[in-house]
Amino acid sequence: MAEASGVDRLRDGCDSPWVDAFLDALWMERGLSANTLSAYRRDLLGLERWCAARNVYDLLALRRGDLLGFLADRHSKGLSTRSVARLLSSLRQFYRHQLREGRITADPTALIESPKLGRPLPHSLNEKEVEALLDAPDPRTAGGLRDRAMLEFLYATGLRVSELVSLELGQVNRSLGVVRTMGKGGKERLVPIGEQALGWLDRYLETARPALLRRGSDCTAVFVTHRRRPLARQTFWYAINRHARRAGITKPISPHTLRHAFATHLLNHGADLRVVQMLLGHSDLGTTQIYTHVARARLSALHRRHHPRG
Repeated sequence: MAEASGVDRLRDGCDSPWVDAFLDALWMERGLSANTLSAYRRDLLGLERWCAARNVYDLLALRRGDLLGFLADRHSKGLSTRSVARLLSSLRQFYRHQLREGRITADPTALIESPKLGRPLPHSLNEKEVEALLDAPDPRTAGGLRDRAMLEFLYATGLRVSELVSLELGQVNRSLGVVRTMGKGGKERLVPIGEQALGWLDRYLETARPALLRRGSDCTAVFVTHRRRPLARQTFWYAINRHARRAGITKPISPHTLRHAFATHLLNHGADLRVVQMLLGHSDLGTTQIYTHVARARLSALHRRHHPRG
């Protein structure tokens, strides 16, 4: 069967063979998650469609000016500077791969500068706000006890919400008080749970989880719903916002907020930056260093508030 033309592929919602080969290489060489691979595919499919509207169907024939036009078009349609930078990063990875494979002789992204980005401080909670949030679920109900255990677990370990909701029973060693999790790029790390979080987890596993699953379920996820399935990240997002309103917290909040609080509060209490890097699963120390800015901002605010000449 003859290969479909660019027009036919786009009409069918398919990618060019170069995109598929690129994504396969990323998966095999770097072990990226399905979500990350989907983001790359979405970015490159967007480029294909933009080109098709201009009767261009070969991504390998594009030049620097073409890609600049694409990025400028996306920015003019409301894409933020940060999103444009991420989109450019996808294009760089794609064309560098084509260059390595010998399909092109020059990388059209090589002379494109990334947009200048500030480093926004992550939204976090102070320790009193965290306490109020942890106290918000009603542990007398199975769902409330599950939510309390999840919030305690998230704050104690600093896990990403995707790592939390995908957690399996075999990954938690309750006797040693550690959790084994797989982070970005398939990197494994061991994280201490802490006594309070472990206590709430034990209560949940012994009473609430069996009540939610009832009988006859072979679900191995740690955190489950009454439908006998693992809790979805969107469901937990709604839950954490509901509990935040009950706790009187008005600032923006997400499951990631507790990961930020975990890192910030460790640094506030004297933890070493490299230890926090290991606990968070950051491959680059520079990613972790943003939390030192959060800690400094808090110290500056305390100084202004309490020093007689602040």
